[in-house]
Amino acid sequence: MTTSPEHARLLRLATRASVAVACTLIIAKAIAWWLSGSVSMLAGLTDSALDGVTSLLNLLAVHYALRPADDDHRYGHGKAESLAGMAQALFIGGSAVLIAFQAYERIQQPEPLGAPWISIGVIVFSLVLTAALLMLQHRVIKQTGSNAVRADSLHYRSDMLLNGSILIALILAGLGFHQLDAWFGLGIAVYILWSAIQIARESFSVLMDEELPVDVSQHMLELACGVPGVLGAHDLRTRISGNHWFVQLHLELPGELTLSVAHGISDQAADAIHAAYPRAEVLVHADPQEVVKAARAQ
Repeated sequence: MTTSPEHARLLRLATRASVAVACTLIIAKAIAWWLSGSVSMLAGLTDSALDGVTSLLNLLAVHYALRPADDDHRYGHGKAESLAGMAQALFIGGSAVLIAFQAYERIQQPEPLGAPWISIGVIVFSLVLTAALLMLQHRVIKQTGSNAVRADSLHYRSDMLLNGSILIALILAGLGFHQLDAWFGLGIAVYILWSAIQIARESFSVLMDEELPVDVSQHMLELACGVPGVLGAHDLRTRISGNHWFVQLHLELPGELTLSVAHGISDQAADAIHAAYPRAEVLVHADPQEVVKAARAQ
């Protein structure tokens, strides 16, 4: 089980681009927050700082996950991506709590913003840069199915909403509605926390070997049963590790077949599933139909 060179290249490109974008936005937002004192901008800066940490974790996790299977990890190292996703969820959830506290204090003690128009320019720049990164990540996810990049993309999509909210808050603050900045910051904190929960749920399902969707499993059974000579299929089991799907199933074959013929039919069933789902590594066990019928009759 190996990852194709093109998939590896795309994964490395996406994670490196994510780190570069996060570092650029940290510097820009830090300057804007220093000049404006905006809670919304602080929310954006905190989020970008955590983006930098989580993107770096992603970079390391993907590097580890791309290592081929070895004697100690026969199923590869793909779950490192989901561990990185859990770490992201913790960091993002922590940032939401910090932002909420800052927003509550500013609601209690409103302050006018300084240099709001510089901050607005920084946020517009952030929106453009984040949109470009999301386009790249969408391409990588479509081609690799990476859990780590999907989690990274999820919180960068939340950044788009976050930065859009900050932009509105700064414009209103520049027009004299100073307290709205803090309320927007509080709303952003709630949304960030929700994003963290979503990332954690997806990563947890992979770590706990959750099955693939029912429609996918059903289609796999149909593909296996469509192979000439197959009388039925049962006990399909699936799980995900990184960008690999592990699939196991039992085929029901005529008991009089020779071992060589049964093996050939099993390979055809595995190939049919792999052709439809290239990420799937399929293990097929052949059962004589007579044995299956006897077991079901008991």
